[in-house]
Amino acid sequence: MIEPVRPIAIADVEAARVRISETVLRTPLVRLDLGRDGLDVRLKLENLQPTNAYKIRGAANAVACLTDEERGRGVWTISAGNAGQAVAFAAREAGIPCSVVAIETAPQTKLERMQALGAAIVPVSYAEAWRAAEAHEFDGMHGTFVHPFDNHDFIAGHGTMGLEILEDAPDVRTVIAAIGGGGLITGVGSAIKARRPEVRVLGAEPETAAPFALSLREGGPSKFQDWTASFVDGAGGQSVTERMWDRMRPVVDGAITVSLEQVRGAMQLLADKARVIAEGAGALALAAALTGEAGEGPIVAIVSGGNIDLKTFTELIAY
Repeated sequence: MIEPVRPIAIADVEAARVRISETVLRTPLVRLDLGRDGLDVRLKLENLQPTNAYKIRGAANAVACLTDEERGRGVWTISAGNAGQAVAFAAREAGIPCSVVAIETAPQTKLERMQALGAAIVPVSYAEAWRAAEAHEFDGMHGTFVHPFDNHDFIAGHGTMGLEILEDAPDVRTVIAAIGGGGLITGVGSAIKARRPEVRVLGAEPETAAPFALSLREGGPSKFQDWTASFVDGAGGQSVTERMWDRMRPVVDGAITVSLEQVRGAMQLLADKARVIAEGAGALALAAALTGEAGEGPIVAIVSGGNIDLKTFTELIAY
């Protein structure tokens, strides 16, 4: 049975912080040098996590919250790569088996890392994976399902990042996070709004896959009809589910849509100015900040991950 949606309480986030403290890094928050007259942008470097992406926060908390009976069945998840690595990492730490329904077009680097962490891979199309994410089930999969974004404990784990941001940047005015399924921005937004409700929380999506921006315009959860796959594989879903709309709407103030060229430019800037390797989704928040739509700052842009084939990365930034 799918658990009902409920708000992520600050107590849930604080408990998660204690629970995952020995697994998850407190990542640095560094200022990006954009020149004397440039925007005040700070980078939350989640690409430095053990699995090179923020998902380890949610996965570690979700697996830690399972009962002995649930762990005994093993776990499975759905992923384009980052959630799969995170759940596989947490499962390995807990000594339990893990399977991943993996989008077959995921970068080879992500597939290989999931396997290296001990996960059994079940390759499927993007459409099949998204249907499974909406239904919370997939034929043939056994064990305990750990949803990659629509899971209360997973989201609470992501909220720990929000606590760190407020502690390291008490003057922050806006926080920007990439939106895929919506778990990251819900967790971070829940923690920030509980402590500092005046801080704006904005989502970032690529123009090829921007269902949350569409949903805001339509006034309800919507499907993005012109969805197109791109190198921004870790974000930009085909639709916003009703459950995630209910989770995001109270804690997210708006969305910024950026072009793929703007994402490539942000990836290049991160490499040039900060020596940071960011995957497409990892550079979305910076690309959104650079549009100017988020104001002058201080802005915290979450670099959500750095899992990208180096050959692909160099090709994308060499222009």
